[in-house]
Amino acid sequence: MDAREVTGEREFAVRFDHGEEWIAEIESFATAADVDAGWFSATGAVVDAEIAVYDQDDFAYETVTYDEPLEVAACTGTIALDDDGDVGVDAHVVLSRPSGQTVSGALVRATVFDAELYCRTFEDALTRERDTASGRELWE
Repeated sequence: MDAREVTGEREFAVRFDHGEEWIAEIESFATAADVDAGWFSATGAVVDAEIAVYDQDDFAYETVTYDEPLEVAACTGTIALDDDGDVGVDAHVVLSRPSGQTVSGALVRATVFDAELYCRTFEDALTRERDTASGRELWE
């Protein structure tokens, strides 16, 4: 385990624009607000979505596309800098169909119907590096 104390610096409430791309909205907000590291939670609805599940044996993501309206029952994730120093978003979602059936995974992309996000920033920037044990990009 690797742990560090982080200090919360700022808090934001953000409303996404209808028809925009979900991850791009978070990246745009983070860039405009100069957020290098943070934790967020969001809810809303999407017109369509692509989510991924990580295959732990093959060290690769498998994606599934949903071309249907879905409720975002939960979306949580982190903001950190990538290897190039650019803002990167890692978001995970639980999406619900009208029947109540849910699908979940890492959010690759989705078109916003409506959405609200709460973000708590960290004072110190966090960067991601490839973890050799899992093959995934994790906080350094």
